Amino acid sequence: MNSLIFAGRKRVAMNITLIGMAGAGKSTIGRALAKHLDYTFIDVDGLITQRTGLPLQALIDKQGDYALIRFEEEAILGLGQVDNCIISPGGSVVYSEKAMGHLTDISKIVFLDAPFRSIVKRIPNARKRGIVGLRDRSLKELFEERLILYSKYADFSIKLKGRENIKGIMGKIIQLCFETEA
Repeated sequence: MNSLIFAGRKRVAMNITLIGMAGAGKSTIGRALAKHLDYTFIDVDGLITQRTGLPLQALIDKQGDYALIRFEEEAILGLGQVDNCIISPGGSVVYSEKAMGHLTDISKIVFLDAPFRSIVKRIPNARKRGIVGLRDRSLKELFEERLILYSKYADFSIKLKGRENIKGIMGKIIQLCFETEA
């Protein structure tokens, strides 16, 4: 199937990072895309949980928001130079310029721009999800704050409507990321 996608094009080593709010579909779409492209899927939240031995919310409860941001930054910087990976960081990754700088250097960044109503439906217990900033602000305030940061770092944005076809989104990501490759 990949030969159809890349017909007439030379496929080069590349990473794709998916950014967006918790509940936007980064992990679901990322896993499916990695499988389709025969890439490695890197779940940064999973790396943090593995390293700390704590679920994200427990880490925030014990050590605070900044600890999660720091662990996320360390996990991303620790990736070094990887190839052919789909990287799915947490929604708060945009609070670390170092992490985003590294992701910008090693990957094309795709913002999965999900509407707020979809985020609320997908994460009904947001306060138990391990979302940085919810102690001080509402999910809506975080959403609005982060939209600016996601747009700042994104090479490409895909506006989601709420109930997307995963294959359709994967097709858009492939088209955006590989259309300029020769």
